[in-house]
Amino acid sequence: MSYLERGNKMDEGVRLELTLDGLDCANCGAKIEKKVNGIENVKHAFLNFASKTLTIEVSDKENTSDILYKTKSIVSSIDPDVVVKEKDNKANRFEDESDDERDIKEKVISICLSAVLLLAAMFLKLSLPAEIILYTISYLLVGGRVLLKSAKNILKGRIFDENFLMSIATIGAFSIKEFAEGVSVMLFYNIGMLLQNLAVDNSRRSIKSLMDIRPDYANQYINGKTVKVSPTEVKIGDLIVIKPGEKVPLDGNIIEGNSMVDTSALTGESVPRELVPGDDILSGFINENGLLKVKVTKEYGESTAAKILYMVQNAGANKAKTESFITRFAMYYTPAVVISAALLTVIPAIIYRGSNFSAYLYRSLVFLVVSCPCALVISIPLSFFGGIGGASKKGILIKGGNYLEALEKVDTMVFDKTGTLTKGVFKVTQINEHGQISRDEMLEYAATCENYSSHPIAASILNAYGREVDTSSIESYQELPGFGVKSRIKGREVIVGNEKLMRSEGIEFKDDGCLGTIVHIAIDGRYEGNIVISDEIKDDSYHAIQKIKDAGVKKAVMLTGDSIEVANAIGGKLGIDEVYGGLLPNEKVEKLETIKQNISDGSVVFVGDGINDAPVLARA
Repeated sequence: MSYLERGNKMDEGVRLELTLDGLDCANCGAKIEKKVNGIENVKHAFLNFASKTLTIEVSDKENTSDILYKTKSIVSSIDPDVVVKEKDNKANRFEDESDDERDIKEKVISICLSAVLLLAAMFLKLSLPAEIILYTISYLLVGGRVLLKSAKNILKGRIFDENFLMSIATIGAFSIKEFAEGVSVMLFYNIGMLLQNLAVDNSRRSIKSLMDIRPDYANQYINGKTVKVSPTEVKIGDLIVIKPGEKVPLDGNIIEGNSMVDTSALTGESVPRELVPGDDILSGFINENGLLKVKVTKEYGESTAAKILYMVQNAGANKAKTESFITRFAMYYTPAVVISAALLTVIPAIIYRGSNFSAYLYRSLVFLVVSCPCALVISIPLSFFGGIGGASKKGILIKGGNYLEALEKVDTMVFDKTGTLTKGVFKVTQINEHGQISRDEMLEYAATCENYSSHPIAASILNAYGREVDTSSIESYQELPGFGVKSRIKGREVIVGNEKLMRSEGIEFKDDGCLGTIVHIAIDGRYEGNIVISDEIKDDSYHAIQKIKDAGVKKAVMLTGDSIEVANAIGGKLGIDEVYGGLLPNEKVEKLETIKQNISDGSVVFVGDGINDAPVLARA
């Protein structure tokens, strides 16, 4: 049985995750979700249409087999073409989407061929039988699937759906010899559905990019040897080894080794963090330069990386009020349209006896086409196409008209810091001299001293120096993990490192109150100054914040994984109204929820980049 048992920090109970392969109808998905929620012992079920994932919270583990059987029956009754598959939770992978890509290619080909035949029938001077043949072939190329689905649904007693509406409207058009109209309606319907599928596929690819933080393996330490295993096989209390360059697979506590780790995937913090024995380490971090032995404190399903992936994949569970209303409205709308169309034909014919019955039939068919929810599905994205196209010319990608519409009543705009308001690349931003040598000389000594180091901070100093280091001047070199570097250069003792190194060497240093990573430099036991390495504010960030406020946004808020001191400094320079620092991705989601609750009228926009912002972006 493919189910997930999650602890208290994620929703309690058993979670059954299924992939609905072949689901391409959002309305059908809504019906499936509603019926599955009605199954006994199902606490809650929700469908993520973008990832084709149906997640079911089960109150009792023993009922999972029965619920799975009933769910498959429900799906089969609503859409026989959908195949229910149990999701591979151990690997936590998305299903191979080659079938979807092939299906899209087939639809594109059929639409193009149908359009060519339609144009040929309309503009070539052909005999009536030849025209009818071309129209029929053109119609079947794009309408064959719709007719087949409609027939299957009728046999199962489900009449009122979009397939039925499209079928009777277009067949009716053929019956009154309006062949071009019948084919055109079906053709444009298929174009609309194709555009919808492409948009959904883009969403799936966006979610799949999150897999970059998912570790593929863990090096489990057993009896003095390391064995490569799946992260799901490692238990709490087991030991794992994390080599330089590897992703951290599980949350744990470092018991041996020290290293600099890249935390940007989770926290957005641009400067690598130094970890030593006793420190906690989170899955999703990248170990940069040291060998670490870690005692696992959480199983994979409870790990930080797994929670981030889970939150994003299931963000669809938090539905907007408008979305819920449309789902309910569609259940009553389609039957009402069909009944109204029938009355539009029958009542005038009864009242005005002897009148032209075909005229009323034609009007009712027009009413069906215009009122069809599928026509609305086509018209809504097209109405926003102009705005989206205009934005794309300015380098702005808007993934859908709903996002454009939501910008109408923005009350608060929430920003991530790293990579959004700042450049997201740590570099030398300041050199403070406190001795007898110049800034250029200080940078040269620091670059020469750090030349053989693999530390990210060393790379920043060497990049700032920008010239080739004279390695012949280096007489000795000693790297001190967690402290810095000692070198003998041209007969002088050079020490480059953090304040702990300065204290251990008995060298008095100065704190200039700078924000960022401070690298102190001493030569022959005398303090010469420090180099500040930090993130840079983007040139246009301040102007952008002011323009946003001028446009009517009442409040600008910043959320970041960086320290509160750094956050306050950046926020002050940019005119941010509220600043929150030291936040993990799940804490950003919680903070966003709090901000939303405090707003009575208007919407909240979150602006961010990178995997660390994915859960809060999805929730927004």
